[in-house]
Amino acid sequence: MIPRTIEELEEIRKECRALVNKRASASAAASIVPIPGMDVGADITIMMELLPTINEKFGLAPNQIEKLDATLKGKVIVVLTSMGSEFAGKVITKKMIGLLLKKAGKKIAVKQISKFVPLVGQAVAAGISFGAMKYLGNSHVEECYQACKKMIEDQHVPVG
Repeated sequence: MIPRTIEELEEIRKECRALVNKRASASAAASIVPIPGMDVGADITIMMELLPTINEKFGLAPNQIEKLDATLKGKVIVVLTSMGSEFAGKVITKKMIGLLLKKAGKKIAVKQISKFVPLVGQAVAAGISFGAMKYLGNSHVEECYQACKKMIEDQHVPVG
């Protein structure tokens, strides 16, 4: 269900940011393993689980939007479209995640190369992985937050 108040929205944002931190830590841990490519696979798996979970917490998962009455559903779609939403309200695919990770491509390339430097390289790779995952996850949290905030401010979400 889409949050009905700013207070509820703030609480969901806080929960989602904590979730992003946990997943970013898992990504960092996976990048310590010195097997090239394993960490990218882990990042894809993490993002395939993380983004839909964030959508769901904000009430913006496709199946949740589908269950709304026609008027509210239309308003949600208009808000998401007008914002140019990349992932909110959408079914997340591996292809979408691949494009997202490509945006962080230079960091991922540095991470892969740095893994070949014993100990220090693995620490650098873990730091890059944590930072990239945290940035990407929190960007999605903010996208969902802004969409819901607009719905609340425009009173598109019925209160009651």
